[in-house]
Amino acid sequence: MSYALWLAAISAAFVVLERLAPRRPDPGALRPGVLTDAFYVVFNGHFLGLTLAVITVPAVRAVERAAASLGLASTLHARVAEGLSPLAQFALAFVLIDLLKWLIHNLLHRVPALWRFHQVHHSIERMDWLGSMRFHFAEALIYDGLLYVPLAVLGFRGEVLFALAVVGTAIGHFNHANLRVRIGPLRYLINSPEMHIWHHVHPDAGPPDRNFGINLAVWDWLFGTAYVPDHPPARLGFEGVERYPKNPLGQALRPMDPRAT
Repeated sequence: MSYALWLAAISAAFVVLERLAPRRPDPGALRPGVLTDAFYVVFNGHFLGLTLAVITVPAVRAVERAAASLGLASTLHARVAEGLSPLAQFALAFVLIDLLKWLIHNLLHRVPALWRFHQVHHSIERMDWLGSMRFHFAEALIYDGLLYVPLAVLGFRGEVLFALAVVGTAIGHFNHANLRVRIGPLRYLINSPEMHIWHHVHPDAGPPDRNFGINLAVWDWLFGTAYVPDHPPARLGFEGVERYPKNPLGQALRPMDPRAT
């Protein structure tokens, strides 16, 4: 089954789940910003994925050719992943990628030039599963270019990388979802809706720069950035979010505007 079909199936499941058990009052299907978020689901979930695939394959080949020209071909032929089963490859890549994404995500908040791109994701003011796909296309280049190309070069199987994308989509939908669900002790391992919403808190409503986890919550608990009160924040966004562009084109161009703050 193609990624587009997986995305459609996962998204449909969360549409139903949010209707059945919303944690916060359900604003309905026509909440503010829903068309913007729907665009990102289609563009980032399908068209950007195809673009990255077109870029990634030549990038992997170029790295392999460069290694061969430097006499490192034998090293590449003894790739670290080749002796592992697909399940072991998946587990290793899942944990490794998530830790690296935690570190990159931290930088997106602390480096002003990177924050300008990450603001697109934090322009969410009403949180539900749709928000998981609202991000600037440059973020995908940062995450996937830095992480998935080296994994492919090291010999991780294509179906393993595909499975990582599908599982990551499901967990991303889950931790952004407006769901009345608690996962008990698993909250120390898996990023959950009650935790991730506090990552999006407006500075007026709670402490910023917490809960950087993408799929796993364990890094925040280990590194002291976890913050999970027993109630949702009163407001989401950032200083000036009310003046931030509301449409995808404006949001795509905003980081390149020298007049923007």
